[in-house]
Amino acid sequence: MGRVENKIALITGAAQGLGAAIAELLAREGASVVMTDINTQGVRQKAKEIDADGSDKAVAWQQDVSSEAAWQQTIDAISERFGRLDILVNNAGIGSIASVVDETYEKWRQVHAVDLDSVFLGCKYGIPLMENGDAGSIVNVSSISGIIAGHNLAAYNSAKAAVRHLSKSVALHCAHVRNNIRCNSVHPAFIDTPILNGLAGGQDRAAALEKLGRQVPLGRIGKPDDVAYAVLYLASDESQFVTGSEIKIDGGISAM
Repeated sequence: MGRVENKIALITGAAQGLGAAIAELLAREGASVVMTDINTQGVRQKAKEIDADGSDKAVAWQQDVSSEAAWQQTIDAISERFGRLDILVNNAGIGSIASVVDETYEKWRQVHAVDLDSVFLGCKYGIPLMENGDAGSIVNVSSISGIIAGHNLAAYNSAKAAVRHLSKSVALHCAHVRNNIRCNSVHPAFIDTPILNGLAGGQDRAAALEKLGRQVPLGRIGKPDDVAYAVLYLASDESQFVTGSEIKIDGGISAM
């Protein structure tokens, strides 16, 4: 038996990077995974790759996570197809490198819509469906930037810090109403995903990632599976007494 056998999971931003790795691992551990992304072609291709062994574990749908209507449609579709939702991974996100002075208001709003509003909407509409099952787990992908600030990450710091605190509020709400749903957040540092492409600044990507790795006590940046395994633990029944907590996946950065 897999660690999330027979569970129904929704993973947003699943076309690439962390979302794709999380979906692949949850499927490998027995879950049926609903993968959504604004990149329709990309998420469908990733679902085909997961199902290449004939397991029929993955479905791929287009979703703009910043749209309330899209969230309602996605949850309704999961309800119609599966009747319940056991795992919700709010992973979709974008970055922005700019100080509070240099950031545009348009980009500020976009980052918060994708990185924060989507988590609110996912929890708001996902929880009622999760209550149809025996137990549920929400895992919100924040960032070490939600704990440690940077001078040039004003919008990203703000959105990811809010995800951290929202996760705790959701956890306390679910505990208060006794619906047996847990909510936790994960906080990766530099992980080798496409979101780091913007940090290369025109230089060789491998050299840029090596430079980032020198800022990490372990001496390297992380791999998508480093995050996926933390999500798997929080999604599984192994963590049934863990809620309102956070897991830092940062190679020791926050210990400095």
